[in-house]
Amino acid sequence: MSFKNPVLGLCQQSSFMLSAAKVDQCPEDQGFEVAFAGRSNAGKSSALNTLTHASLARTSKTPGRTQLLNFFSLDDSRRLVDLPGYGYAKVPIPLKQHWQKHLEKYLGSRESLKGIILLMDVRHPMTDFDKMMLDWSVASGMPMHILLTKADKLTYGAAKGTLLKVQTEIRKGWGNSVTIQLFSAPKRSGLDEAYEVLATWLDLMPEASVDPAQV
Repeated sequence: MSFKNPVLGLCQQSSFMLSAAKVDQCPEDQGFEVAFAGRSNAGKSSALNTLTHASLARTSKTPGRTQLLNFFSLDDSRRLVDLPGYGYAKVPIPLKQHWQKHLEKYLGSRESLKGIILLMDVRHPMTDFDKMMLDWSVASGMPMHILLTKADKLTYGAAKGTLLKVQTEIRKGWGNSVTIQLFSAPKRSGLDEAYEVLATWLDLMPEASVDPAQV
């Protein structure tokens, strides 16, 4: 890594903590948490595993495998949270309703939550779920950073063009508070920007020296 970020070492020593089906099963609400959200098959588990240099989150060719709030410990006061994938058609409706109910409760009540990493497939960005999360982020004042995943599936020019297009759409609809970048787990590209956002939110680098791309 060319950028020596203080969060990198913590991510490399991260470990599974617990899974929660309901908010009252979550760890004690103190310290710092960053949650990873994304529509099913947006590459959320792959991104988490790449950032932590581990196989913390299960990956599958079958979307919708993440059915619980999964907590990963970085140290005694810092955690990453893998939120349930959302929107996969083959998931039974009652399970979808359960996910939505507890996801909304977690997002709305968790004091230790400091920011949301929203994963969007660069080939299919700005789904209804993505727009719902953007609405919630702006309304609640919760910081949000977007990873446009699977950037390796497009040429550099096409990926950059999508980035600029999504930036413009978000600026018009949700303002300038959301940050966004390209990301590829297989190519390990976009790691420095993502680590810097995590370090700032986890109170490890209060004064970032390089600002992430803003919309």
